Amino acid sequence: MNRLVNPVVPTALLAMLSLVLIMRNVGALLPEGAGIGTMLFPDPDVTGEMLLHYTVLPRIAVSLMAGAGLGLAGAVLQRILRNPLAEPATLGVSAGAYLLLAAATLWLPQWVEAQREWLGFAGALLALFAVLALSWRKGLSPVTVTLAGMIVSLYCGAASAVLSLFNHDFLVGIFIWGAGYLDQQDWSGAAYLAPRLLALSVLAGLLLRPLTVLALDDASARSLGLPLNTYRLAALVVAAGLTAVTTVAVGVISFVGLAAPALARASGARGTGAEMLWAAAVGAVLLTATDQVVLSLPVTYRLFPTGAVTALLGAPLLFMLIRRLRMLAPPTPASEPATRRLEHPVAALFGLAVLLAVLFYFAVSLGSNVDGWTFVSNFADTAIDWRWPRALAAFSGGAMLALAGAILQRVTGNAMASPEVLGVSSGAMLAVIVLLLTATASTRADQIVAGSVGAFAVLVLMLALSRRPGFNGDRLLLIGIALSSVSGFVMAVLMAAQDPRLDQVLAWLSGSTYAVRPGEALVATVMLAAALCCVPFIRRWLELLPLGQSVAIANGVPENLSRNLLFSLCALLTAGATILVGPLSFAGLMGPHLARLSGFQRAGLQLTASALIGGLVLLVADWIGRTVIFPFQIPAGLLATIVGGPFLLLLIARR
Repeated sequence: MNRLVNPVVPTALLAMLSLVLIMRNVGALLPEGAGIGTMLFPDPDVTGEMLLHYTVLPRIAVSLMAGAGLGLAGAVLQRILRNPLAEPATLGVSAGAYLLLAAATLWLPQWVEAQREWLGFAGALLALFAVLALSWRKGLSPVTVTLAGMIVSLYCGAASAVLSLFNHDFLVGIFIWGAGYLDQQDWSGAAYLAPRLLALSVLAGLLLRPLTVLALDDASARSLGLPLNTYRLAALVVAAGLTAVTTVAVGVISFVGLAAPALARASGARGTGAEMLWAAAVGAVLLTATDQVVLSLPVTYRLFPTGAVTALLGAPLLFMLIRRLRMLAPPTPASEPATRRLEHPVAALFGLAVLLAVLFYFAVSLGSNVDGWTFVSNFADTAIDWRWPRALAAFSGGAMLALAGAILQRVTGNAMASPEVLGVSSGAMLAVIVLLLTATASTRADQIVAGSVGAFAVLVLMLALSRRPGFNGDRLLLIGIALSSVSGFVMAVLMAAQDPRLDQVLAWLSGSTYAVRPGEALVATVMLAAALCCVPFIRRWLELLPLGQSVAIANGVPENLSRNLLFSLCALLTAGATILVGPLSFAGLMGPHLARLSGFQRAGLQLTASALIGGLVLLVADWIGRTVIFPFQIPAGLLATIVGGPFLLLLIARR
């Protein structure tokens, strides 16, 4: 592999690609015999010159500024949160802007027409305010801010998805904006971005020294006399401002804020100032090159949103450089103020098991139909035959993802680690989408087979990578995020194109248990039981691995073997749950945190509690989703975020 030791190399390569494509696209519109100067002073009677001046040039300027803003925001966030997986979406700012615009489109459409930018900015500020309010009592500690931001982002995303589920046709404009299209009709977008991004970039530069100190642990920062709360708040506001301004101007653009700082570090940027500078430069040329690729496509294919296509260009580059990436050391929950421990954790686990039995009984017995609410006590009733597979699948799917999330978070020491970032669920999703788009009438069995093939293809890839030196921990998670971004591109294209087959895909992605059959539910339960039986054997590994490589090896833990086996177990659990009920993001990410905040601290107890809590959340969400607005239904995955999100936020605020 080429040893790229200077960030000039990838930046220059992307810049050259951008320049070549710009010259090609400009040349296709420039009238014969016209000079370059006509783009600045176009003839109103010449269509090509007007298009170049009012659409192409502003689009280039906007893509450069938006990419730079997102790259800089990502670099600031990764520094202040000490987490290589942090990105602008971590603070929930983009999701807040999207949610408020979607709600306003449905209930206050006249406001969207007149005050679109202000509404988007207001949604972003509300999301940021929620994150700051939840994490203020903990001194804006990196783990707390990260968790609060991800929950706010998940919650806003789930609420937006529910609105879309019932008002799909009315939100087409929001889908297009949310996919990150850079179409420009004049210079207003560039005029909006330039002064705001310049001011925020100057503020980021003024925070250069504090950001360098904040990248250390809290004790070291305090010993140097740095007021942590003040500078953390300032840096978070600057990063959120960069994200909000860019999102309002061009919509939600993912991956750039994550990839640009990672590429800058991987290609040799050292030090806070260099990393911020090169992250902005890489972000600018990455987004511009991607946008010019989109413009080079035939007109019939320009429905591809630039924000989503960015992953197709950035992911391979990140993959090539990932082994050279200097990883930031993420703060672990152990480094934060200790949460309380349960005095009798075994009794608490027993209580959770009893609660599970009670809730499962009511989930299959109590429901609503055309005659209203009914309670079925006869287990031979056909209603029971219809309900118990869904209830069992919801619990098993949520429990498997929560167990996988607990293992990942302990192995990597990263609070943002969750099953979907392994990329396995994305492989299943892409395979199912391909099947639905190519088969004339796919059956449930066909979808399971396709999902299995896609999931295990990615599983084999991830396991092969994990055995190579330099591919473990957060590096492996970054590869998974890159793979996930590709599936996000496919979904963005489908939503923007309004493909009629989208509804079936969305139902599965939202975590619907509607189509689950008894045999599938039983297989999932067997998988969960087998995984729980493994907990006593991996408990010691999970106690020692978070303490560091030297400690684990000194205590006889086979590092490579243990990590490979643990990643394999996580991938198998994720694949099984995803194929069954879709990627239920909330359970896998938040189940472990709910368990830890409830007082389960030791590895074996936390894993078991995570599985029970994640399964209970999905079980309750599935019951509410199929009864509360009968005969309509809300998918369990979406409702779990809406129901469980506030509860987790309350725990974070109190602890």
